[in-house]
Amino acid sequence: MGEVVATIKLMPESPEVDLEALKEEVRARIPEGTELHRIDEEPIAFGLVALNVMVVVDDAEGGTEAAEENLAGIEGISNIEVTDVRRLM
Repeated sequence: MGEVVATIKLMPESPEVDLEALKEEVRARIPEGTELHRIDEEPIAFGLVALNVMVVVDDAEGGTEAAEENLAGIEGISNIEVTDVRRLM
């Protein structure tokens, strides 16, 4: 079994959400067996900035589910979406 890198987009509820605090909460909620690769900011519109969280997980059924569930529970997040999944070579 290999590994995949997945990008999970976190959409804050409003432009007033503290992105640095949000990043710290993301780091704290990465589940065991999941490696946080990086967090990028993506400007959306009208001051709203999404976070693209890249994680490395095993290439197994439900590989990103634990990370998605943990990240969805963060206060200040209105929506999460897996936007990309790629196999690591």
